[in-house]
Amino acid sequence: MRRAIEIVLAGGLAVLLSGNGLAMLFAGRWWYGVVPGVPTTGPFNAHFVKDIGAAYLVAGGALAAFAWRPGPALPALAAAAAFLALHAAIHVADAIASPICGQALARDFPGVFLPALIAFGLMAERFQTKESAHA
Repeated sequence: MRRAIEIVLAGGLAVLLSGNGLAMLFAGRWWYGVVPGVPTTGPFNAHFVKDIGAAYLVAGGALAAFAWRPGPALPALAAAAAFLALHAAIHVADAIASPICGQALARDFPGVFLPALIAFGLMAERFQTKESAHA
């Protein structure tokens, strides 16, 4: 049952992150206009959006690899979780500096903070499972 949940969470997140990355790479201007809060970060920069889209695509691929073969892909999951956590930390810092801090954090929760929490939850579960196997 745990493995099924792991596959659903990692696989679902892989699809969402990869889709986001592909949209950023191939429909960046559209993506920029439809994602809440993004237009308030400054003018559209196609190169910058594509760079971040590439990072999302890699993170999605890492999560897909983990869903498929969790043991060998644990380092890939760690890398994806690190990107997502650093991205979330940047959003926290920006929100703290914003006059609409609470609104910004709430707006960013589903697309920024939740993916990071899911990735770290998958890692925690995997390490907890390893530790209990060695006990």
